[in-house]
Amino acid sequence: MPKIAENPLVLVDGSSYLYRAYYSPPHLTNSKGEATGAVYGVINMLRSLLNQYEPSQMAVVFDAKGKTFRNDMYEDYKANRPPMPDDLRTQIAPLHQIIRAMGLPLVCIPGVEADDVIGTISTQASKEGRAVLISTGDKDMAQLVDENVTLINTMTNTIMGPEEVKVKFGVGPELIIDFLALQGDKSDNIPGLPGVGEKTAVAMLTGAGSVEKILANPEKMPELGFRGSKTMPAKLAEHGELLKLSYELATIKLDVELEQNWQDLNITPADKDELIKCFGEMEFKRWLAEILDNKTGSSKNADTDEEVIKQDIQTEYATILTHEELDAWIDILKSAELIAIDTETTSLNYMDAKLVGISFAVEAGKAAYLPLGHDYLDAPEQLDQAEALAKLKPLLEDAELKKVGQNLKYDISIFANVGIKLQGIAFDTMLESYVFNSVATKHNMDDLALKYLGHKNISFEEIAGKGVKQLTFNQIDLETAAPYAAEDADITLRLHQHLWARLEKEPELASVFTEIELPLIQVLSDIERQGVLIDSMMLGQQSEELARTIDELEQKAYEIAGEKFNLSSPKQLQALFFEKLGYPIIKKTPKGAPSTAEEVLVELALDYPLPKIILQHRSLAKLKSTYTDKLPLMVNAQSGRVHTSYHQANTATGRLSSSEPNLQNIPIRTEEGRRIRHAFIAQEGKKVLAADYSQIELRIMAHLSQDKGLLTAFAQGKDIHKATAAEVFGVDFSEVTTEQRRRAKAVNFGLIYGMSAFGLAKQLDIPRAEAQKYIDTYFKRYPGVLKYMEETRAEAADLGYVTTLYGRRLYLPAIKDRNAMRRQAAERAAINAPMQGTAADIIKKAMINIANWIEAETNGEIIMIMQVHDELVFEVDIDKAEMMQEKVCQLMADAVSLDVNLLAEGGIGDNWEQAH
Repeated sequence: MPKIAENPLVLVDGSSYLYRAYYSPPHLTNSKGEATGAVYGVINMLRSLLNQYEPSQMAVVFDAKGKTFRNDMYEDYKANRPPMPDDLRTQIAPLHQIIRAMGLPLVCIPGVEADDVIGTISTQASKEGRAVLISTGDKDMAQLVDENVTLINTMTNTIMGPEEVKVKFGVGPELIIDFLALQGDKSDNIPGLPGVGEKTAVAMLTGAGSVEKILANPEKMPELGFRGSKTMPAKLAEHGELLKLSYELATIKLDVELEQNWQDLNITPADKDELIKCFGEMEFKRWLAEILDNKTGSSKNADTDEEVIKQDIQTEYATILTHEELDAWIDILKSAELIAIDTETTSLNYMDAKLVGISFAVEAGKAAYLPLGHDYLDAPEQLDQAEALAKLKPLLEDAELKKVGQNLKYDISIFANVGIKLQGIAFDTMLESYVFNSVATKHNMDDLALKYLGHKNISFEEIAGKGVKQLTFNQIDLETAAPYAAEDADITLRLHQHLWARLEKEPELASVFTEIELPLIQVLSDIERQGVLIDSMMLGQQSEELARTIDELEQKAYEIAGEKFNLSSPKQLQALFFEKLGYPIIKKTPKGAPSTAEEVLVELALDYPLPKIILQHRSLAKLKSTYTDKLPLMVNAQSGRVHTSYHQANTATGRLSSSEPNLQNIPIRTEEGRRIRHAFIAQEGKKVLAADYSQIELRIMAHLSQDKGLLTAFAQGKDIHKATAAEVFGVDFSEVTTEQRRRAKAVNFGLIYGMSAFGLAKQLDIPRAEAQKYIDTYFKRYPGVLKYMEETRAEAADLGYVTTLYGRRLYLPAIKDRNAMRRQAAERAAINAPMQGTAADIIKKAMINIANWIEAETNGEIIMIMQVHDELVFEVDIDKAEMMQEKVCQLMADAVSLDVNLLAEGGIGDNWEQAH
């Protein structure tokens, strides 16, 4: 590999990289649904070149719009290329803007191609002894290589000087034009000499020397002895002019008239304000964060045109080490209108975390950190934790003293661990951001600060390190820890001031925050800390049984395959399925290999036994590793129960999710999955009570669409799937068969998820035309549903979002995407999101109402222990179980008033599965 000279003149084939970046993953979009992947790919490559070679001179060269001189020479030049995709065209202007803001010269000359501009500049510079590095993926550029000019392909990380060109193509740089002319170029539609490929072209040039010599002495071709050499003289006589044309088309022009010569292509200082604006609009957060380091000033917010303040507030951070300092801060806190509060701990696990310190802020830029548990060697003396907390407890438990935090649900548990019931929770910045726009950004503090304040926080990894050597907060020295902790409180307060000002302008959004999300914080915290009791021995037995079944499936798979193989290896499955067994290739990976993804296996399993066995194996292995093996290890040593974490700000629609363990994903469609629920038990003297909404999304659809047929069916208390079957199949309600009801159920749920005829046909295993007939008939019988769907799509396209019954906004960034697949997916989401989001809001309201009832009236006779989708799970005293079941179902049904009755159904049992 040739050595790159120090500080070369770098010439970048921008057009080549633009297309390659567009077609390469990841296919990024910003929160507005605008494509950004090509911009990201090109800028990433430019940054890499700058970092690696540190040039003082550089130019990024693009093709200009319109035809070039080659089109005048040959009308069909590049005629087989499709037009530029719209979502690539829209990325050109912002890409050029960023390149210029980076201080890089950008060259684009009408009438010629980027190759010609690069060829002219590189030739001029080389003649004067200047080292040139051309960054391109275009093989045509190999003709420019000489002792001073080197090619680099950053996509493949290959570098070519004269020797490498000869090794790759079989001829040196001086014969690359001849080589291209002989074999032609399909991508550029250069015709070449008919019937001549790469090997023949090399043989002809090796023997004759050049196209000029080949055309001058065609009779010598048979002497060279390559395949087809005997017929070559006749071919040259017939197509000689075509070969000459191909030679001209393949020749890079070296005398383009330039506005500036190579000496002028100097890199200038970057325009950081412009880059902040551009990276903000593109939502390239990592690069934006880099620029914001030590950057002061202001810029426009990427999604609002509002001015965003960036680190221009003078900070005054204190560290509290004496009682006098603590007393002074308590006085400050008591008189504050709003306190931002944050805890620092030893763990993210709220049950095991030890309190290390508390930070406060009362105004932008003014904050303090109270260390209470730093125990590294030579740590300064800190206040006794018990004494300090005793002073703070009245303030923290004062419901009239308003507090704001970032993910306060965690802090509630941390304070509860030390005997403090945090009250006065007025705001939570994570939830303010989530309600304002659930998909605009991640809702952690660092991302929020970057997006809304233009501020890069001190990251935890910066002060604690990474990986296995990462320190816990108690091990971090105070000089480092205190500014980090104080900043957390300070930025929380600033984020609140920014976000709440925006939410207040939208009364419905503010109501979603204050009436649903905010009161739910305490409810979820109580559920988390209560935890759920599991039978570890039962799960252990299930693990053993699963292990035996998994082993049996492996042996069956080996027998069918005729060999042993790794059932989890995509490469081994590819070779086995498509090479040895000859299964049909249904789908390919982005790299072109046959896919063995689950959807492919599901389809293959319809016709072949081996994919079916592998699917069973995967399913059982996942159950074992995720639940039967893992759950017993997650039992908390102190409580003897499993404690999940519920997430309010994870999904786009408002639904809750959970982790460690994920209780939302325990499968219920298989016997093995349902058995896991048997291990969720009640403590002695209690029963498990489970209650869930019946067909809540269909009932919401009836309310939102106001379709008379659906409203009537629900009002009469009919089986909605049976009623739909009667309408779709044109039979009497009493005559509906089980199969007709099954198909109608697929139609009912499919349509509210935006399912197409193709999807319905696949699910029911029926012809597409028959599925379309079901859908058409459904809409004829329920015209209100069709009208609602059409109006919802139109509203989504107009506003960029849809809303729930309570006014929660569900943004759809891709609703106007030029890419049809992404746009259609957004349209499907637009149909379902109001129903799914409304269902999420309803169960959250039910949880709040039930929690209030439990606290006020039940005296510990019932406790809420889980929320899973549309279901709530409780532990209840045995003698009160039936009464409590009735009350819970009533409170769930009364959570909202719809034009159809909400129905909640409950069950009681010794375990979750029995109750469910």
